[in-house]
Amino acid sequence: MTVVSNTSPIINLAAIGQLELLQQLYTHIIIPEQVYNEIVVQGAGQPGAMAVQNTSWFERRIVGNQAALDQLLARNRKLHVGEAAAIMLAVEINAQRILLDESIGRAVAAELGVPVTGVLGILIAAKQRGIIPSVKPLVDDLTDTAHFWITPALYDRVLAAAGER
Repeated sequence: MTVVSNTSPIINLAAIGQLELLQQLYTHIIIPEQVYNEIVVQGAGQPGAMAVQNTSWFERRIVGNQAALDQLLARNRKLHVGEAAAIMLAVEINAQRILLDESIGRAVAAELGVPVTGVLGILIAAKQRGIIPSVKPLVDDLTDTAHFWITPALYDRVLAAAGER
């Protein structure tokens, strides 16, 4: 499966010690150069930086159509550069999935026909495949340790989807 990731799923999973879930679920993760820079250069020393830099299952790629990326950013001024680059790269390489948490980016990716999964969906998929025994402690770690923001209603929906409610 061809999967492109934005910054958030990588750093949040790394913050709770669960980055390897990406490899276990998807085998190979493609990230645009902008996401690599956000994690490794700007985020040096932060969760995920060393893994992205030194792990063979992360692959850096450059967005081929810079004009299309610039247009996407101009049309959607609330998109961050890394998000927009991940979306454009996913479209360019016809990725089967993009890993993305931010609501604006998720909406844009869906508009462009790219299926989206966020960090919470990654945890649900890992439980469904028997990789992890429970989602709840990891969601709690995300909110407590990584300061990942989640509404109480979404928290309940995630636990219900994981069969833990």
